[in-house]
Amino acid sequence: MFRLPAFLAASPRLAFFTLAATAASGFGQTFFVSIFGGEIREGFGLSHTAYGSLYSAATLLSAALLLRYGSLVDRWSLPRVTALAIVILASGCLLVGLAPSAILLGVGFLGIRFGGQGMVSHVGMTTAARYFSAQRGKAVAMAAAGFPLAEAVLPASAALLLGWVGWRLPWVASAAILVVLVLPLLTWLSRNAPPLGEILDNQRGDSQSGLVINHFTRAQVLRDPGFYLILPATLITPFIITALFFHQIALASELDWTLRMLGAGFSLYAVCHLASLLAAGILVDRLTAGVALPLALVPVIIGLIGLAFLPPAVALFVYMGLLGVAHGSTSTAGNSIWAERYGILHLGAIRSMNQAVMVVATAVAPILLGFLLDQEVGVPVLAASLAALAAIAAFTARIGSTRDGKRARAAGD
Repeated sequence: MFRLPAFLAASPRLAFFTLAATAASGFGQTFFVSIFGGEIREGFGLSHTAYGSLYSAATLLSAALLLRYGSLVDRWSLPRVTALAIVILASGCLLVGLAPSAILLGVGFLGIRFGGQGMVSHVGMTTAARYFSAQRGKAVAMAAAGFPLAEAVLPASAALLLGWVGWRLPWVASAAILVVLVLPLLTWLSRNAPPLGEILDNQRGDSQSGLVINHFTRAQVLRDPGFYLILPATLITPFIITALFFHQIALASELDWTLRMLGAGFSLYAVCHLASLLAAGILVDRLTAGVALPLALVPVIIGLIGLAFLPPAVALFVYMGLLGVAHGSTSTAGNSIWAERYGILHLGAIRSMNQAVMVVATAVAPILLGFLLDQEVGVPVLAASLAALAAIAAFTARIGSTRDGKRARAAGD
């Protein structure tokens, strides 16, 4: 007989809140914005460089804002901070759709990047890690499933509307959807969320890992050497995926991949991404996130080695499938490990720090790989080098996760 997971049966509204929040962040994610890129650039007479610089500047500034305001998740009620995030995202969508100049377009980009990629996704993932300690891995995996759900729905819908009504109206419609549908839904789902004090009373440390006795502040986390050993493992997969996917056409040209092959590869990637979320949630709950995170990097290492050394037609599917597995696995373990290691009291501040660094890393990744491609470094060398970086990150994460609570507490004292 089918039984709901314990976390979902105990608090179904809050569980679905996390899924809906991460899915709603799709309105501010690059996969949605990219559909309109050509039309927006032409509408404002921007070169590729100017358009990319405007978007990158907005993204980097949003990372700084998230670092500053991400801790609101720790201080405000869940409905209140959610409403703020959705209003910022909706305002950004509206401004993009109505912008009369490139400067105001940039402000709109800042709104969607800070509100969507930043705050809305941050609220969803923090809530999953904070409120569900007994089955944190499964809860975080469910929340993370909102990202591929948005990837499956929003770009296709945007492309359809773009052909019918142009690029501006879909952005105005997105703002309306967020205010009229998404905000009331998220408010209803989160209205009975218990206050942080009540959660702390029910979660005296993490009984699975035994690591958390104190609830660390951001300053205390920064004094823990283990944080710097674990951090690269949470960054390396999005860094690699962003770099390779951004330059996918260049890779395809060198390796003679057709567009049909690429399409099939991305489909495999999406399926593996979704499947791995479920498996990773179970793995984290059984082994702890500290043990699971280094293991989650094994697929990306093998996939990159395959890209470097297998025949190109085979390499494409090995590489895309295993990157999908790694994306789901590292997302689940990486978003669980901070609550497991440092507690939930200041989780918003700690996660926002990790998210801000990740945004910077993913902004740098295409530039770095583009430079190497311009220097005519071949795909096998690039793939092998990235595999080596992932292996180093897995190794340091394993060392960092074995540092016990005494070490961590010493850093925080």
